[in-house]
Amino acid sequence: MKPTISIIAPVYNEEEVLGELHRRVAEVMERQPDSWELLLVNDGSRDRSAEVIAQLHKKDSRVKGISFSRNFGFQVAVTAGLDHAQGEAIILTDADLQDPPEVYPEMIAKWREGNDVVYGIRQSREGETWFKLFTAKLFYRLIYRITNINIPLDTGDFRLMDRRVVDAIRRMPERNRFLRGMVPWVGFKQTGVEFQRQARYAGEAKFNSIRKMLPFAIDAITSFSYFPLQLATFFGFVCAALSALAIIVVIIVRLFLATPWLEGQATTLVSVLFLGGVQLISLGIIGEYLGRIYDEVKGRPLYLVDKTWGIDSVNGNQ
Repeated sequence: MKPTISIIAPVYNEEEVLGELHRRVAEVMERQPDSWELLLVNDGSRDRSAEVIAQLHKKDSRVKGISFSRNFGFQVAVTAGLDHAQGEAIILTDADLQDPPEVYPEMIAKWREGNDVVYGIRQSREGETWFKLFTAKLFYRLIYRITNINIPLDTGDFRLMDRRVVDAIRRMPERNRFLRGMVPWVGFKQTGVEFQRQARYAGEAKFNSIRKMLPFAIDAITSFSYFPLQLATFFGFVCAALSALAIIVVIIVRLFLATPWLEGQATTLVSVLFLGGVQLISLGIIGEYLGRIYDEVKGRPLYLVDKTWGIDSVNGNQ
């Protein structure tokens, strides 16, 4: 029999957390009348995460697992979970327990009231640096301004989705995925619940460096906004206008004024460097979009599965 609630948690080097995650999820969900499953997606972990998932499944058949052939990334791991979750409602959560399972009943209640998406709104973020907090606030407000969809502020991937929302997202096969934008894009009735984001239970944060956050931000912007391309066009018009104005100024100065500062190559070099910089920036922006088109055209699978626990058949975008 299919469960009513599926809980998906991507896993990357989380062997220290998985036992506690299962304990707290079970403690919360066993108080609910609904049947449930906990689907753990091992995203190419280098520790004993796969072994722990196998042990949890042996202990509790409601724990199911998927293990990738290598690391494919958080967004793809969530996608694999959506492909294999059986529930009528699906909860996405982090494995590190920063998204507390104790919020699940409130999310389920909101779903029962007729909401198709119930997202978690973070009121506070324990255990995170001022830099992470600042960049997160900046990112969400920037993405809110420049994209053509209404992404709720201060929300992450922690949310509950109705089956029809999940089915709609599964019809979106793009490679560079930004699920926080894809969910509001599909529409349906959406609401939020407030919660206190807790500190990581154990282990190290996997997403706290600029090297990892910047590609994520670029994926978010390029997936749902043409603003960078429009910005490149704006720079082009600005440079053209400055060049036209400079030509007029140079002609007037040469004809009517004796100014030594126009002699020599300094002005020319500065102008060439400025225009060259704008051109390279514009080419880089265009390259980002072309690279994403190239990824789509190749048509490679989103992920490859190495092994599964408690799942009869592998399906979806592999």
